[in-house]
Amino acid sequence: MTDAAGRAQREPAGRGPAAREPRSTYRLQVRPSFDLHDAASVVDYLDALGVDWLYLSPILPSRAGSDHGYDVVAHDRVDAARGGEAGLAAVADAAHGAGRGILVDIVPNHVGVADAAQNAWWWSLLQLGPDSPHADAFDVDWALTGGTVRLPVLGGTVEEAAAAGDLRVEHGELRYFDHRFPLAPGSADDVADVLEVHARQHYELVHWQRADAVLNYRRFFAVNELAGVRVELPGVFDATHEAIVGWIRDGLADGLRVDHPDGLAQPGAYLRRLAEETGDAYVLVEKILEGDEPLPPHWRTDGTTGYDALADVDRVLVDPDGEAGLDALDARLRAETGIAGPTDWHELIHGTKRGIADGILRSEVLRLERMLPEPRLAGAADALAELLACFPVYRSYLPAGAEHLEAAARLAREHRPDLAPTIDALVPVLGDAANPVAVRFQQTSGMVMAKGVEDTAFYRYTRLGSLTEVGGDPSEFAITVDRFHERQVRRHAEWPHSMTTLSTHDTKRGEDVRARIDALAEIPERWSIELDGLRAAAGSTGDGPFDALLWQAFVGAWPIERERAHAYADKAAREASVSTTWTAPDAAFETRMHAVIDRAYDDPAVRDRIESFVAWLAPAGWSNSLSAKLLQLTMPGVPDVYQGSELWETSLVDPDNRRPVDFGLRRRMLADLDDAARLGELPATDATGAAKLLITSRALRARRDHPEWFTRYRPLEVVGEAARHAIAFDRGGAVTVATRLPVGLAARVGGEPVASAPAGSWGDTAVLVPGGAVVDLLTGRRHGDGPRDGGSGALALAAVLATYPVALLVPAASVPGAPRPEGARAHDEETTR
Repeated sequence: MTDAAGRAQREPAGRGPAAREPRSTYRLQVRPSFDLHDAASVVDYLDALGVDWLYLSPILPSRAGSDHGYDVVAHDRVDAARGGEAGLAAVADAAHGAGRGILVDIVPNHVGVADAAQNAWWWSLLQLGPDSPHADAFDVDWALTGGTVRLPVLGGTVEEAAAAGDLRVEHGELRYFDHRFPLAPGSADDVADVLEVHARQHYELVHWQRADAVLNYRRFFAVNELAGVRVELPGVFDATHEAIVGWIRDGLADGLRVDHPDGLAQPGAYLRRLAEETGDAYVLVEKILEGDEPLPPHWRTDGTTGYDALADVDRVLVDPDGEAGLDALDARLRAETGIAGPTDWHELIHGTKRGIADGILRSEVLRLERMLPEPRLAGAADALAELLACFPVYRSYLPAGAEHLEAAARLAREHRPDLAPTIDALVPVLGDAANPVAVRFQQTSGMVMAKGVEDTAFYRYTRLGSLTEVGGDPSEFAITVDRFHERQVRRHAEWPHSMTTLSTHDTKRGEDVRARIDALAEIPERWSIELDGLRAAAGSTGDGPFDALLWQAFVGAWPIERERAHAYADKAAREASVSTTWTAPDAAFETRMHAVIDRAYDDPAVRDRIESFVAWLAPAGWSNSLSAKLLQLTMPGVPDVYQGSELWETSLVDPDNRRPVDFGLRRRMLADLDDAARLGELPATDATGAAKLLITSRALRARRDHPEWFTRYRPLEVVGEAARHAIAFDRGGAVTVATRLPVGLAARVGGEPVASAPAGSWGDTAVLVPGGAVVDLLTGRRHGDGPRDGGSGALALAAVLATYPVALLVPAASVPGAPRPEGARAHDEETTR
């Protein structure tokens, strides 16, 4: 079926296809408890909110009970548990009927193998080994084991499992507790001994901890239950994209989001093939860029999923003057509790990455060593691990990015001069794009980066938790307004349709948790006092930097349910791997940790202290939140709203950030807000989050319904005594103005933090706009009708930001008869006086 015919079949009469690129997206986590039919039922709400495209999490069949869908087990249909084909048709009809589009998340790198019986390909591989028709789909080193796949599932030796009766032949299968494995044809016909039956299989069951060193299949990072697939092979691509390509061709979906392209052997070639098969549909890649690393310009993609934008927004709202104070606090906490280790970010991640290469990804390093040409180099595994630890970005894309290998080699020689001859010999091999070991090395460097940095170092580098976020460089404490503008000019010029985001299913903290933590950078001395008080009242875990991480999370997310707090602490402490670990939990430390948490709920003195501090800090957090939201929704790119984050998003790391969303509440609040706006009433900035809903809906509607207002990016000048507290830009008609550093702004007039600046704090500060009367889409108020200062178009921020810490201004001529809330004229006149 052609693209046009497919769309015509799907779309109701009178509706045209969605534009190739979305003007905004809204991420929905599709799962058995919120399936595609449920997604279809909220299309009208999302349409009213201002959303352009729906953005669906993976919808191919996944492991039974999976809430995230990244453990795909088949590729030929929509997951029945997520609504099946009928569900996809329902959401497509609802979306396209409203003029909306659909973006679907896909997972080309790996499949779920936790339960072999659920994955027909994996079952076949285990049953038939190298002779399986699906053997080529998996990245298995058969030579290492003589034709078997090592499966790390046992709690002891295979002999112990057999002796205990835990390993058994049952119903024509090999069973180990609840695990089921197929039997090779004829392998159990003439024997009764389970060990002999096991020895005849094309797989070998081993202790789960041996995966780190002896595994012989490629995984997703270090997750044994996710096996890599080889989509670089044409037949594997065809089979794994059968349904996906069909959705695009048949008009059921309009674009795709590609999960983890860095795990693929040839990401550029993959994206080129995907573009050819989908008629050059809109495609985004989940790619993390390090620092100023550019997205490969030769890729057939429209951009990333937005972590680079998230980092820009966070850092322009952080006070650079707080860095020294927070560094001093961190150093003191380390000294007091005897926590050793480097405090320099780059030294820290060298150590954590090397630990990953020597630990949970040791099997990948050893496979690289085996792939080297004979004769083997002395110390090759050691040198390979050092190069991986020194690699400055996730990976190169040879022949592009060869300079990253050279940079890694230089640093590796500095760290390990004894390995210099081996490193010198490895570089030409690893830099040869045609060499299989070079391809494999590129796939491996991203694994080491992800596990060593995001999943380890992020939990050790605790001076300001909001900076340790996916896609961010924690060594970059803050950026200036000018630097923010430079990056947005570049984004608009190079990747205008790349996604922007503030929260995802993978972020370590929800956007509003980070916004409140950002405010701590303005008060490092007070935060040091508050943290000391909390530690004195609730006790310490014995790990000072972890205490800081824990209390920052609670301050940022408070009020947070007790069970969520305990779950976060468990994950954070074990990921940090300083005082406890996943594989060897320290019972004494974890007992102290959970006792500290319980005191926050059970001890009135501790609870009162945290609630008092949060009550003081929360308004500054709300100000940062509203600024971050408007910046992200109006900056260059395609803004994504993660499900539910139109209200306060106070989740912590997954699975906390995948909790169900109350769409009924949001639907009612949006309707009430729109009704109130017609009466000239505005919501307060308070714990309900109604002000955030106002800003989200007005910005999304503007982006979708008035694209002519968003055609360029031009920084605007802010002048006056409080100029450092504002950021403003013109998008081609729509002007964004946002507050930054709200604690310091309030302190200018001796005030306490508030969600919008107290009277007098802006003084003579003004934003210089191109001229002409404007209307604030958030409040409905007109500005710029009065006398001008030399024709400069100066708008006093005391008036523009009188109600909210942000404003979205558009030409008054574009909004004829725009309503002005009751009392607005008197307020403006009073402000002028």
